[in-house]
Amino acid sequence: MALTPSNSFEQGTQAHDFSLTDTVSDKILSLTDVKGAVATVVMFICNHCPYVLHVNDGLIALANDYKNKGVGFVAISSNDVVNYPQDGPLQMKEQAEKLGYPFPYLYDETQEVAKVYNAACTPDLYVFDKELKSVYHGQLDSSRPGNGLPVTGEGIRNVLDVLIDGKEYNGQQLPGIGCNIKWK
Repeated sequence: MALTPSNSFEQGTQAHDFSLTDTVSDKILSLTDVKGAVATVVMFICNHCPYVLHVNDGLIALANDYKNKGVGFVAISSNDVVNYPQDGPLQMKEQAEKLGYPFPYLYDETQEVAKVYNAACTPDLYVFDKELKSVYHGQLDSSRPGNGLPVTGEGIRNVLDVLIDGKEYNGQQLPGIGCNIKWK
C-alpha cells in the first residue's frame, strides 16, 4: 500500500461523462443517470483499501442523509483486478450488498474514468454542483485509520449544505489521502 494524496482538480471543471457497469444491477450507468438535482458526489473507492474500509460507514451515512435532498451519489472502482482480484466486479457486488451501499458501485475496467478525473487514491471524492461543475475535491473528513478521530463526513457535508442552501461553495479544498489506485 502506497500512501497517496489526491491530485488537484480545479474548481469549475466540468464533470466528465462515463458509461460504466453497475456491479449490483448489471446496468450500464452514465453520469446523467446518477446526477442529482442539486449536487453529485463521485467517489473513487475499492474493496480492500484500509482507508476506504475506515470510511465506508461514513460514506453510507452521507448518502443516506443527502440522497433525498437532491444529491446524487456514485462509487467507482478503477483498480487493476488482475493483481488485486478482491476488487473485481463480483467482489464489488458482494461488498455493496453486504454493506448496503445506497449508491451504484461502478466498475472502471479500462481505468479511463479514473484518468480523466485525475483520481489518484482511494477514497478520492469529488462534489459537483447542479450544472456538474466541480466545487470540491478532497477528503470526507479528517479521520484516518489509527488517528482516533471519528468519521463524520464533515468536509463533504459542509459543501453539500452550502449547495442545498442555493449558494456557491468557495471554501477550502482539503486533499484526500489513501491507497494509490492500482494502475495496470
